[in-house]
Amino acid sequence: MSTRRFRRYAWAGAIGVILLAGALALFTPVAVPTFGEVRSGYRPSEAYLLDRNGEVLDTERMEFKSRRLAWTSLEDVSPALLAAVVEGEDRRFWSHRGVDWLGVAGALRDRIRHRPPRGASTITMQLASLLEAPGRVHGGPRDLEEKRRQARYALALERHWSKREILEAYLNLVHFRGELQGVGAVSEVLAHKAPSGLSATESRVLAALLPNPGASAADVAGRGCARANAVHAQITCGEIADAAVALLGRASEAESVTHLAPHVAHALLRTAGERVSTTLDARVQRLALDALTRQLSGLVARNVRDGAALVIDNATGDVLAYVGSAGPRSRARAVDGVRAPRQAGSTLKPFLYELAIERRYLTAASLLDDSPVNIETVNGIYLPQDYDHDYKGAVSVRTALAASLNVPAVRTAMLVGVDALRERLHTLGYAGIAMSGEYYGYALALGSAEVTLWEQAQSYRALALGGETTPLRLRADEPRGERHRVATSEASFVVSDMLSDRAARVATFGLDSSLGTRYWSAVKTGTSKDMRDNWCIGFTPRVTVAVWVGNFEGDAMQNVSGVTGAAPVWRDIMDGLQGAGAVPAPRPPPGVAAATVQFSTAIESPRREWFLVGTAPGRVIEPVPPSARAARIASPVDGMVIAIDPDIPDARQRVPIVVDGGAGKWVVQLNDAVIGSAGQPILWTPQRGRQRFSLHDESGREMDQVVVTVR
Repeated sequence: MSTRRFRRYAWAGAIGVILLAGALALFTPVAVPTFGEVRSGYRPSEAYLLDRNGEVLDTERMEFKSRRLAWTSLEDVSPALLAAVVEGEDRRFWSHRGVDWLGVAGALRDRIRHRPPRGASTITMQLASLLEAPGRVHGGPRDLEEKRRQARYALALERHWSKREILEAYLNLVHFRGELQGVGAVSEVLAHKAPSGLSATESRVLAALLPNPGASAADVAGRGCARANAVHAQITCGEIADAAVALLGRASEAESVTHLAPHVAHALLRTAGERVSTTLDARVQRLALDALTRQLSGLVARNVRDGAALVIDNATGDVLAYVGSAGPRSRARAVDGVRAPRQAGSTLKPFLYELAIERRYLTAASLLDDSPVNIETVNGIYLPQDYDHDYKGAVSVRTALAASLNVPAVRTAMLVGVDALRERLHTLGYAGIAMSGEYYGYALALGSAEVTLWEQAQSYRALALGGETTPLRLRADEPRGERHRVATSEASFVVSDMLSDRAARVATFGLDSSLGTRYWSAVKTGTSKDMRDNWCIGFTPRVTVAVWVGNFEGDAMQNVSGVTGAAPVWRDIMDGLQGAGAVPAPRPPPGVAAATVQFSTAIESPRREWFLVGTAPGRVIEPVPPSARAARIASPVDGMVIAIDPDIPDARQRVPIVVDGGAGKWVVQLNDAVIGSAGQPILWTPQRGRQRFSLHDESGREMDQVVVTVR
């Protein structure tokens, strides 16, 4: 027998064995999963962040072995791609029962005749391989035993699944190119569109990837062209070649996956395939992101790179927008500006005045002295200055707050007490302000402490709610907390009214600034030391909007304050949320009454003012003369530690005892012994130990005291 004849008999025998194996597989039971089990067991490599209406806001990659997006139904795949895949991979797919015996015979015949080999695996057989070995990439040789198992599994699949289910599962599980698994991933990454939007030309290119996912663009174009010609498709080879270059060149480019809230996604998403619903609103998120990006783009020349914004629904505490970073020139995009502590600037002043009004120390019409002042503290002399270095003299509390004057705020902090202010701020939710009042000093009134944008929005929302608050809510499945009171409704109303007063801001901001809206709103800006941070936080009865602008690295901006940096963003967001409807001013609570006030010497114009019931003045308001001010020991400061230098003679070491406002017959005592008159300079030689100074009036009543320690 010749060698050629022997070879033909051998191949004929092989064909018979394979055909017999295929026939036996028709009757051999094989356990296969149901289509529903495969679909429900499918897990994307991404996790999805959803807004309150189910729209995808962001995705986070959780698995990196392969890239899979959400399962795509067959109805959501372009008919052109379905046709191209079936024509190229398995043209008798709709008629065979899992194994294309004609294709198998043809492949064996070609082998016998030494023709170029061609595959005989059907789409069902390829799916069988994917289900048996999910990590295997389509393509590559298989031995006869693998082919037998594959055919057996495919025949079983065809008995239990419909053709559409088989094709749908195949398109979701097959590897198209590199790490891209499934029609959803390859469409999104290479074509930057959903599978339903693929054109006929794009479909030809993607289908041509399947036999060899790693092929070059030229080889893919050649295969796509040959397949198109075989079915007389109305597409030219040039069009296919251009599409191949365009699509396959995008594999390393940025993908068009939605990234509207990356910082929230990073914080909330944990496992592949999960879909976390949030309270965010996609429309509001886009509004805030666009407003912030636009403003930061215009401030690049002033060394401004970063910003953050937060929008809160007042009634529910739901976070509607959360923009952690938006600067196009940012060097630290991963930093979450909503949670990052930054110096507060003047944004804490409303809560200082709220406390003073609540305790009835002040009213909105009370006059404060805006003039230079030196305050001696345990750490040295503190000299607060106004933002514009232009002191206004006597001003009302309304003007002091709305115009953000610093010296009146410090004087109010001296009246209220730093410890009381620190306690109120901590109660409002400023968790980072946790040290003692002595640690911060009077500079706390001007925002020396660090706070977060989250804390700012939470605290200003409490003003909007009349002194009540609940925890802010970001996840849709979070329970809504019970409201609790952090300030009186009366004081909160008065402060909110002052923050809404455009005329009261004129002294610092003028009439034409981003703080003025065509509807009722209350707002406060803040700028930290050296213009490293600026803020704008405000509210309407419906929403609270908080904005921060600065640089995550901490370098200073160039002549950018809260009203020029953050305020335009705040205004744009507010305008976008407001729409055409009017916003009525909040109604005063029962404990607040209106009265007309007049000031002496035309300090301010007469006006209608709000007062806590029982605090309205019954006469013309005028500044308190120095003689009527409460007397106190101005120096040394309570708690001061004085160190004696052993190299200096004791007689040369003296401490001045200074009394502010005391009458001529008042005296100063040291440890209950009189050391001098309050109206005369006193120089005291320090004595080691704890020393107590007290101020007494003519009747011997103690009016003030300080305690120092000498070492």
